[in-house]
Amino acid sequence: MFQPAEERAARDRAIVADGLFERAPKPSVARGRHVAPLPAGMLGRRSGAAFAGADQLTITMHGRGGDHGSRLETPVDPVVMAVAAVRRLQTVIAREVADGDSAVLTAGQVQAGSKHNVIPNDAVLGLSVRSSIVEVHERVMSGIERIVNAEAAASVAEREPEIVLQDSLPVLVNDTAATSHTRAAFDAGLTGQAVMDPGAVTGSDDVGIISDAAGVPLCFWLLGDTEPAEFAAASAAGTVDRGIPSNHSPHFAPLISPTLEAGIAVLVVAARERLDEAT
Repeated sequence: MFQPAEERAARDRAIVADGLFERAPKPSVARGRHVAPLPAGMLGRRSGAAFAGADQLTITMHGRGGDHGSRLETPVDPVVMAVAAVRRLQTVIAREVADGDSAVLTAGQVQAGSKHNVIPNDAVLGLSVRSSIVEVHERVMSGIERIVNAEAAASVAEREPEIVLQDSLPVLVNDTAATSHTRAAFDAGLTGQAVMDPGAVTGSDDVGIISDAAGVPLCFWLLGDTEPAEFAAASAAGTVDRGIPSNHSPHFAPLISPTLEAGIAVLVVAARERLDEAT
């Protein structure tokens, strides 16, 4: 299956709710892949918690605006409130999450006001939270609530902030046996295909919703899509993080060949391993 409305957890939940497994038989295993900034054709696979769970939060901080920017003693400025909250939120990961635990907290949106010299009523933050560890995720979410409420109180806001969960992805967990079988199929059926363990990926994918709904094991991997020579040069220079465009960068442009050929070959080998076993 191809994943419609990619990057939104609602898409796979909608597919299941629409009767996916009534329209098509349940599979015996779920396998899939996602492109990544690795050398074209390289595979990255990991057993266990492989991709982080992710929550998207919209936080509205309420001030009291409408006043001219020259009379700052009268309003409650939600812009100052939001900026203070964003700065303080950076300490949740830095001061409340252990070095060995993986978590990401990003403020990707800050929206407020429509005029240079008028204090708005509200400021809106868009946050992304990611972690592969449930307890860590809960700690980060608790820290967010504590901080935004404290900043509102410090600004003498008349209303508490509104925190709305817009979207939520579960941790993607690769089944150990399914991953082992898939790796064996790759080793036997692919020639010159490099396979590596990328470690715990802080990116997310909702394919686990499909495997959970079907009640089957999951094996999901990464497929490299970057010009190998460019990746090697960046790796040698220590500039992979800023020299190789990653997914969603405006400069992200997967190398069509051999990425496409390698991707097809890998899917065929993975499918045949299970189909041959079934026959």
